[in-house]
Amino acid sequence: MSKIDLSTNHPILDIQNHVVFGNNGNVVLYYRLELPEVYSLSETDFEELHAMWFQAFKSLPVGTVVHKQDVYQKKGYDAAGLPTDTFLSKATHDHFKGREYLLHQGYLCFVLPLDNELNAAKYVNPFRKLEKGLHRKLDRQVAEFMTAVDDVVSYINNYKGLVAVPMGSDEILAHTRAYFNGFNPDFDTDILFGNHPIEIGDHYFDLMAINSEGCFGESVQSSIPNGKFSSEGFSFHMGFLDGLGLELGENHIVNQILYMDDTQKWRKVLDKKIEGLAKSSNFGSQNQVVLEKVRHILDKINADDTSRIVRGHVNIIYWHQELGALKGIASKIKAPLKGLDIRPYHPNGGERTHYFLNSYPCHAPNFSNGDLFVMDLKAALCLYINNTNYRSDHSGILFNDRQYNVPVLKDVWDEGKTRIKARNFAIFAPTGEGKSFLGNNILRQFFEAGVRLVIIDLGGSYAKFAKLYPDDHVVLRYEQGRNLGINPFYMVDEADLTPERLEDLALFLLELLAEEQVAKSRHVALKKVLLHYYDRVREGHSLASLYSFVDRHKDTLIRDIRVQESDFNVYGFLHILSEYVDGGMYSTLFHAEEDQTYKIEDKRLIVFELDEVRDNKEILSVMLKLIKSAIQRTIWQNRSERGMVLFDEFAKQLKFPKVLESVEFYYQAIRKQNGAVGIVLQSINQLPENPAAASILENTQVIYSLRNEKGYADLRRRLNLSDHDIVQLRSIRNQLTGKRRYTEIFIKIGNESNVFRLEVPPEAHAAYLTDGAEHALIMEHYRQCGNMERAIKEFINQQKRTI
Repeated sequence: MSKIDLSTNHPILDIQNHVVFGNNGNVVLYYRLELPEVYSLSETDFEELHAMWFQAFKSLPVGTVVHKQDVYQKKGYDAAGLPTDTFLSKATHDHFKGREYLLHQGYLCFVLPLDNELNAAKYVNPFRKLEKGLHRKLDRQVAEFMTAVDDVVSYINNYKGLVAVPMGSDEILAHTRAYFNGFNPDFDTDILFGNHPIEIGDHYFDLMAINSEGCFGESVQSSIPNGKFSSEGFSFHMGFLDGLGLELGENHIVNQILYMDDTQKWRKVLDKKIEGLAKSSNFGSQNQVVLEKVRHILDKINADDTSRIVRGHVNIIYWHQELGALKGIASKIKAPLKGLDIRPYHPNGGERTHYFLNSYPCHAPNFSNGDLFVMDLKAALCLYINNTNYRSDHSGILFNDRQYNVPVLKDVWDEGKTRIKARNFAIFAPTGEGKSFLGNNILRQFFEAGVRLVIIDLGGSYAKFAKLYPDDHVVLRYEQGRNLGINPFYMVDEADLTPERLEDLALFLLELLAEEQVAKSRHVALKKVLLHYYDRVREGHSLASLYSFVDRHKDTLIRDIRVQESDFNVYGFLHILSEYVDGGMYSTLFHAEEDQTYKIEDKRLIVFELDEVRDNKEILSVMLKLIKSAIQRTIWQNRSERGMVLFDEFAKQLKFPKVLESVEFYYQAIRKQNGAVGIVLQSINQLPENPAAASILENTQVIYSLRNEKGYADLRRRLNLSDHDIVQLRSIRNQLTGKRRYTEIFIKIGNESNVFRLEVPPEAHAAYLTDGAEHALIMEHYRQCGNMERAIKEFINQQKRTI
């Protein structure tokens, strides 16, 4: 049993910025590698990534060692960054706090070996100290090496979704300490080697390696179908070795080491190796297999002028607190490798010690020929893991990743407009798939983040969520024979009649008159009528009052305001608006002596429930105009305040031209505001194929889609979705039973897409329910106690008692 104490055998002599001077004379340039999100890459993306790595590395100086290291650790989710200041946010924080997941950290190191030497003998002492000097200064050789690596890193950083960040000395030392301290976070310890697995503190370590041509089967490739998500008719791709990454689900490290050799030199070496293997091929079938593989490598080199020979080594170091668990992890490693026709090598004793110590970047040049396979660089790069955990933005809406259901923040507002120019969104899903549930989750978080919400709802889906904020919300419900109390013409004093207000009123009247593409002269004439009305009538302003004023002065009005009859048709005006004033069919809609919109001025959550009018296109159209008027006069007055308008359950009504035009107005007008518009539909086909609908889709850059058994062909056509978007959509799977219930959601923000999960705590689930027996029970509790938070708690406690 041998022991290494890091305090007396530290591998680092000095660090200058991100340049490490090893105790053994090697120089290492350290980078933290940020990779694309898992599941976000298509088959084509994997091919492009593979080509990028090849272009980046192919011109590196002979003798360079490239060490890519991927560290995976089981962690408990740290919920400290989640808010806890509301009932639902605290429930969410508590629900996910401590949830176990696998954290991935990627590193990319470029090593310049001492004297540029790559022919290491077996079992080199990695901690040998230099005899002369403290360390080499930045001499010419090191400076040239740094220049070459800088070019490589610049090339890598130009690729989408991939970033190599120079590491600082503290980060490098922390990584070194964690590795040699066996990832024991709370104490320092020694490394104990022997015939049994390596022991470091509370953890036992073992490893497996791919270290010779004999380990490989027929071929390697940049990606393969992912069996978990692929199905008949489509393939969802994963990287060739992704089964050893996040999929493994255990504490482990994947080391991918490349020795950038001289291709001409290796041509000669391979010729000699073929000659030797040919002589001994009759002594065993394995020799014959290796002979064919080496011949294949040499043939590829000779046929491809761009090829570059490398020696490579891949190993998987894994650890666990229980010694007996290592065998189970080994089986989990061998399973995906067997599927790839790769037979790993399991080192023991001194070989295992050798592999573990030299899988640290400063020591990576210490592998001998017996530890390395010879391969073309293009083939060797197929062994790279090219993705990482779902990446959280600094702020945004909370969803969940697709592996462990841990929270992921996605910035769907994008204040800096780095991903999207318009933050409008659309939710698509058939009945019963959870559209309103998802809408509740998104809007609730926006509201708690300070966004002012206006919900125009034809399905009654948001009243329960709103009641959790009794002082901040108002629900305005249309009922037959009653109005909403919105009087667009109401003025408190002359200062209210601003040019903007006058313009809005003129547009409002033109919409009621159903006049489209009105000539400028007619528009001006209508504003003159309004000015004349407000100048003569000092109180009691309303549509009925305006109508009465025009009727009383119909014989002199044209002369009084100095316009031509062709620009203002008095009798046409009176005839059409007669439907909206006393005695008219829709007069109750405007029967409001005083404007009641002041009730919504200080409310941050406003719900207009128009269930009763959903099938009457004329009344619905007028109601939307009235609501628009109220929003313009109250909510949009403060442009520094973020605001959002949602149209829910508008599918059938969008066939009505006037309704569609009203919705389109919000999409156009919201550009001038610090706001967003959302729409919830069962299918994209419920949006007519006309210029107005095309304008809405053009200004929608955040897409949410839930599962649709009928397929996604129309969604693809009208939203220009990519092949991988469709593969992601087709891979959606829901789990609606068991302890962890979730739905999966395809989310596309600008050009970025992935599938996320939505898992919520029981409190949020109760708040978002929109129908069914459970919803009715919660509402019954609410009617009894008058407090929605208490009603939800009582419901949950009742559910627990019945289990």
